[in-house]
Amino acid sequence: MTYKSNLIQQFSDRGYIHQATNIDALDVLAANHIIPTYIGFDCTADSLHVGSLVQIMMLRILQKSGHKPIVLMGGGTTKVGDPSGRDAARPLLSNHDIETNKNGIKRVFEKYLTFGDGTSDALMVDNADWLNSIQYVKFLRDYGPHFSINRMMAMESVKLRLDREQPLSFLEFNYAILQAYDFLELRRRYGCQLQMGGSDQWGNIVAGIDLTRRVDGQEIFGLTSPLITTSSGTKMGKSASGAIWLNDEKLSSFDFWQFWRNTEDSDVERFLGLFTELPMAEVRRLGALRGADINDAKVILADEATRLCHGKEAAEKAKATAQTTFSDKGMADGLHQVCITTESAAALSVIAALTMVGFAKSNGDARRLIRGGGARVNGSSISDENTIISHADFNLGKVKISAGKKRHALIIIE
Repeated sequence: MTYKSNLIQQFSDRGYIHQATNIDALDVLAANHIIPTYIGFDCTADSLHVGSLVQIMMLRILQKSGHKPIVLMGGGTTKVGDPSGRDAARPLLSNHDIETNKNGIKRVFEKYLTFGDGTSDALMVDNADWLNSIQYVKFLRDYGPHFSINRMMAMESVKLRLDREQPLSFLEFNYAILQAYDFLELRRRYGCQLQMGGSDQWGNIVAGIDLTRRVDGQEIFGLTSPLITTSSGTKMGKSASGAIWLNDEKLSSFDFWQFWRNTEDSDVERFLGLFTELPMAEVRRLGALRGADINDAKVILADEATRLCHGKEAAEKAKATAQTTFSDKGMADGLHQVCITTESAAALSVIAALTMVGFAKSNGDARRLIRGGGARVNGSSISDENTIISHADFNLGKVKISAGKKRHALIIIE
């Protein structure tokens, strides 16, 4: 479909649109005006992971199309906990934990957006600035009449919990009201006209649109992106070894690069459209590759995604590490590393090494990995559970531990 605005056309072409309110009017608005647009991020961890990358890329495209991104940090809503997509309540965090997490998340956005005072420069705000000072009775009187319990009970986040007969606290039930109020407050303070988010946020976004129309008589818009899963059904943002974090202190640039390099063949074109800035003609060309050639497209995907998140130098180093590790069967320094003393190295079992580098959660888990033929030391398969890594295995003080073909780490003698 052809749109008038570059923004909506890009969103459509690259696969970002799941649902939208009055998209034709939004398209006309985007073609003729700068649209302040927000996405909210609660401070539940000290980094975001790949599951949030679609929303981050949408804000980046929005800014590069001349519009104004607003990053809303959920310093207030994190104290409540979003029930969307959850079977149980989120753990309640202290103010200190929320602040620590917020500072970690801020660093992610500095990689993707340009902040400043210009008309299309990004803005970062915290909903604690207005939610922390709400007077409860006044808030209920001013905004409570605009929310129908019947409609809130039908919201997916509420309905899912009730259908499964799992408890939903009154605290969590209030989340949709607070998010709706965020949209109203952002429109009043910053002229925000569009909220974007994942498809699980549709009910909350529509609630904010309705509240703003009822209270201020203003038309604002909502747009959601599809839930991103792999072709095998895995939720985006997770891997066999854990979450794919966007901060390098949580996950190395090599592991980040390798995550994208391991993309399933059938996901390559879709992920190139969503997670890189390559022209769509090039995305389609790469996505059409078949057989061994599709690996070239996966390397480009890994290069481009890592460059955006960690920078050009880190992407090139990660690629070189991968080539040394997998092509040359070498001992690359870019791998995850664990340091041990000379004394510990003198009696290091393969079982202890596998748990030390995080490839096994327990000794029993390590034994099962060995029995299944998945454990390797310096590229050689290990079949004996009682194998001890000898001093001779440490090449220049390093030994490479592998689990399967894709997970590798170094143990280094300090």
